[in-house]
Amino acid sequence: MENADRNNLTPQNGNGNSNGNGNGYAELPKTVAIVYSDARREYFPTEEQYITEAEAEKDAYIISKYAERLGVNAYTVPGNADLPENLKNLKPEMVFNLVDSIKGYEYLSSAIPGILESLELPYTGADILGLALNYNKFLVKKLLHQFKVPVPNFQLFLTSSDPLDHNLRFPLIVKLNEIHGAVEITKDSVVENEKAMRARIKYLLDTYKQAVLVEEYIVGREITAYVLEGLNRKVYLAEKVFNKPDEKYVFLTFDDQWVNKNETFKYEKYDDPYLKELVLTAFDAIKLMDYGKFDIRRDGSGRYFFIDANANPAFGPKECQTAMGYILEDLYKIPFPDILKRLMLNTLKCPPKDY
Repeated sequence: MENADRNNLTPQNGNGNSNGNGNGYAELPKTVAIVYSDARREYFPTEEQYITEAEAEKDAYIISKYAERLGVNAYTVPGNADLPENLKNLKPEMVFNLVDSIKGYEYLSSAIPGILESLELPYTGADILGLALNYNKFLVKKLLHQFKVPVPNFQLFLTSSDPLDHNLRFPLIVKLNEIHGAVEITKDSVVENEKAMRARIKYLLDTYKQAVLVEEYIVGREITAYVLEGLNRKVYLAEKVFNKPDEKYVFLTFDDQWVNKNETFKYEKYDDPYLKELVLTAFDAIKLMDYGKFDIRRDGSGRYFFIDANANPAFGPKECQTAMGYILEDLYKIPFPDILKRLMLNTLKCPPKDY
């Protein structure tokens, strides 16, 4: 394996564990591979999109250190063209799939489960179908609507001159259809008239060369829902409480998430059994596995609308500045090592994923 040192293809704890697993947890694997996005600036059309994955290798290393504390050998491996050969040589018992893009294209990350399936390696997260759906927000909303999960009225635009659906009501919010991470979600994303909408669509089409999703903007509270599987599935809800008193439209922007680092809002526990049932329905409808995240708006009448869904959302402890860390560790007091153990055990006990 060339560039083995550069790619960190060595156990992060170095204890070997060759005779028995030696980790104090008989069921845990002896070795795992943490596969992350091989993110390079030249792969991405904008600095903004690159920022969402720039720390992928660093975060994978942090996660490996937590695995080390459980007595598990953890290899960090970039998700690039060398991945099949590297995994064949490493022979991990399972893989944490943290790849969000290949050469800057998020939809290509759905190829990673295919590689892992061909190598017969158990892995965390969604399978090929789940990930492929995840990177088409339009199809996700269609599926959610079919399963009676409420979503805002929406429309997909292939050009900036496509006729506007007469059922849509302003204000609208304009989003990239295939990219997550709040990329290009700014104050300009919410539009109050057709001229502003078409200008925003044209900018996104010209910059990212992909379809654009337009949906009705829901005024109200914003809730994040995490699903975590294990011996049973649990839903963890948190409300984003914003500190934006002077803004007309209050929602999570790219700057809130990546520049201000959550300084403009905080998470507070939220509970509603009805919403939890909707979340579990959505989780199954779009073929998520192991863990997933949903963003939901609640309007002034108490109605819920699912505005985003994430297969394999940002994974890691609070120090990686993940929503998972802030919600599960801070609010629900679930230590990250427990999350790691839960996913490892859940992955290894499951039969091979099918399509």
